[in-house]
Amino acid sequence: MKQVIITILALAAALLPHHAPGADRPNVLMIAIDDQNDWIGCLGGHPQAKTPNIDALAKRGTVFTNAHCQSPLCNPSRTSLMLSRRPGATGIYGLAPWFRDVPALADSVTLPQWFAKHGNHYTATAGKIYHGRYGRKNTPKHKEWDEAGPGASGKPFPPKKLVNTPQPHKLVDWGTFPHKDEDKGDYIVADWAVDRLGNHHELTENGKRPFFMAVGFFLPHVPCYATQKWMDMHPLEGLKLPEVIANDRADTPRFSWNLHWKLPEPRLKFLKEAGEWENLTRSYLACTTFVDAQVGRVLKALEESGHADNTIIVLWSDHGWHIGEKEITGKNTLWDDGTRVPLIFAGQGVTKGQVCRKPAELLDIYPTLVELTGLPANEAVEGHSLVPQLKDAGADRPWPAITTHNHDNHGVRTENWRYIRYADGSEELYNMKEDPNEWHNLLALDTGAPDPTARRKADALAKWLPKENVPPAPKSAARILTYDKETKETIWEGKPITPGDPIPEL
Repeated sequence: MKQVIITILALAAALLPHHAPGADRPNVLMIAIDDQNDWIGCLGGHPQAKTPNIDALAKRGTVFTNAHCQSPLCNPSRTSLMLSRRPGATGIYGLAPWFRDVPALADSVTLPQWFAKHGNHYTATAGKIYHGRYGRKNTPKHKEWDEAGPGASGKPFPPKKLVNTPQPHKLVDWGTFPHKDEDKGDYIVADWAVDRLGNHHELTENGKRPFFMAVGFFLPHVPCYATQKWMDMHPLEGLKLPEVIANDRADTPRFSWNLHWKLPEPRLKFLKEAGEWENLTRSYLACTTFVDAQVGRVLKALEESGHADNTIIVLWSDHGWHIGEKEITGKNTLWDDGTRVPLIFAGQGVTKGQVCRKPAELLDIYPTLVELTGLPANEAVEGHSLVPQLKDAGADRPWPAITTHNHDNHGVRTENWRYIRYADGSEELYNMKEDPNEWHNLLALDTGAPDPTARRKADALAKWLPKENVPPAPKSAARILTYDKETKETIWEGKPITPGDPIPEL
């Protein structure tokens, strides 16, 4: 009788639908937005931001209001996120190189590769996940994705630049001109995601595999071109400009100015004199609302696919963006406007309707998704899982958020403080609870002897500075600044900036 039962059970098992290993694991939908600062409704960065779809996603899950990138520049930030390693550990500080071209990093296992290997996930991507075209094509040695859709694009472009900026870089532009949403790169990327989710049987190989889909939007990265529809949602009349104070950089070290040496993004001075501050503010808000609509299209397609209940969603941006704050525009800074980003999780294992104010880092995404989906941990990552906070937003988190910009410049962000130390040893300290705009550097040298309390706070935060700060990787390029502690020379793009050089005009 025992043998008969065993035989019957074996036959029954053989007749059951076959599932490949990991078939019942949750799917992952990762949505990235380029250069998106905290001008999102649920983050409160601008009172006139209109992002209903992202706000609705936040209500479905947990939003981190104190999340920060690991580098305020595309390539190093995205490399850090996808490897969960800090820039100081990889040497990737500039817009080049691609980490696969660095021998010490060539065989690193990225986030989607980990899911493909350990969760049997089908991996697909479109738009901007890595910087530029990096990571879109498989090589004989490295399979980055099972499928790659359309790439990122700021197109279409007007016949000529709309704004004559001091350094006429073709991408540093904004405004509106006659064109259609359907022709925009981000609309095309959303089209691809909607189509693939609508044909989800291909993503899952008829239910045999879960999927890991990464969708990356280009806007509101410059050029901030929006169609009239979205500009009209942010009229000039009554438009609120960012809060600034005159001479805000007067109490910051010169080294912070060097980080913006000869960058193409214009200063606040130009925006005011050219009458373009309102136009840039409006264009950025309009582009943000347009991208929010594309996010909404993708999320709607997920709902209609029938996979929403079995899909973990994470939405993030690679870094922030200044629009006049600290007298500049663009990224490349260690202040909150350059480092603070949207970070939202929703789906299985995530408590709904939570707002977490604990510091979070983008490199935490890797170990968080791994834990949420029950995959084995990757011991090589440097991030810390956010699962405790996804269950309870008030859960203790001992680690601050740390941002690195170029070699040996770091910002440390806790719930109430920001500490910055530059490569030449100069420092800044801000009480973010009392001074959220970072207008008053408590360690400014021209204020007399620093407050002993501020000095003690700075010293305590300095203990979190990364111990590993490898030099820039070979063939590093674009926006690379280093400091020689022996000669005390600051070197920008391979050329020394001498003490006698004029400070870049703000």
